[in-house]
Amino acid sequence: MKMVYKVLYILMGLVILSMGSATLQSAGLGVDPFTAFNIGLSIKLGFTLGHTQLMINLILFAFVVVFRKKSIGIGTVLNMVLVGYFIQYFIEIFTPFYSAHSFFDQLIALVVGILLFTLGATMYQIMDMGQSPYDAIAPILSEILDATYKTVRQLQDVIVVVAAFLLSGPIGVGTVICAFGTGSLISKWAQVLPR
Repeated sequence: MKMVYKVLYILMGLVILSMGSATLQSAGLGVDPFTAFNIGLSIKLGFTLGHTQLMINLILFAFVVVFRKKSIGIGTVLNMVLVGYFIQYFIEIFTPFYSAHSFFDQLIALVVGILLFTLGATMYQIMDMGQSPYDAIAPILSEILDATYKTVRQLQDVIVVVAAFLLSGPIGVGTVICAFGTGSLISKWAQVLPR
């Protein structure tokens, strides 16, 4: 029964995270670096976001299997398979609501999007049932390169943002906040959320 609760909690977190990302994208504010990269790549390849993100996740997953199997859990698989499709679904629903793009609308979307994104990310993480393939890369590389996790993760996000930019992915203030400014908010959510 506890396992069922954890899986449902993770699924709810992934849905909320995806709603936050889709809110930012629909309002034209950019999304987290990994999603921005996948959206740009999906446009270049002519695939859906869900298919593209799954494909990239499978490549990263193979790397994780080789170097850090302990990072893999049911949460890894759920994140890897579902998030791209969830974001794609919510973008299609939310985009018509943000056609005006007034500054006030965008400000509200920024706050709501970041709150939802960090809430969902926290719900997913605190169940401790595996990291997403993208999140597992920095710990692996920090061990291989004998560097701090923070340095490697920031470098990873910068590289992915640059790649997203080159692919014409949706980069914006939401991307910067998701990459570098959400840690403290996730910590706050972790203090108040039930487990």
